Amino acid sequence: MIRPARPDDVPAIHRLVRDLAEYEKEPESAKATEADFHAALFGEHPAAFAHIAEHTGDAGPEVVGFALWFRNFSTWTGRHGIYLEDLYIRPEMRGLGYGKALLAELARICVEQGYSRLEWSVLDWNTPSIDFYRSLGAVPMDEWTVYRLHGNALAALGASTRRS
Repeated sequence: MIRPARPDDVPAIHRLVRDLAEYEKEPESAKATEADFHAALFGEHPAAFAHIAEHTGDAGPEVVGFALWFRNFSTWTGRHGIYLEDLYIRPEMRGLGYGKALLAELARICVEQGYSRLEWSVLDWNTPSIDFYRSLGAVPMDEWTVYRLHGNALAALGASTRRS
């Protein structure tokens, strides 16, 4: 079952993000707390959204994956889109259709809302995910390079501007 995240899902989302960081070989980079997720997803002005993949087994329903996303905007189409920040399914639950179901739900939201795109980034070495995304018809944007400003460089540039 795929459903929008609820506030009581925050501990599971936090745990899955930590698992994703381990998978991506960067556990020390996952610094977000449950409080951070709660504020971003369910605060006064939510900046992000999440959908949950829930599996019902002998022990009852359990969260086995998630998609965390936010709206972006294309100046070329003049429309919003969805940027998928993270999609993660627990390894033992992969191949059961949860990843595809989460992406299908986000695609449905795009179509329903008139959004023009659903896009995301994937690590170059993550061949299983790349193969999965291509099987759905997703195409790599090889001519684009993602840039990131963070840490000391972000602080230095931010400090270099004057407020009037």
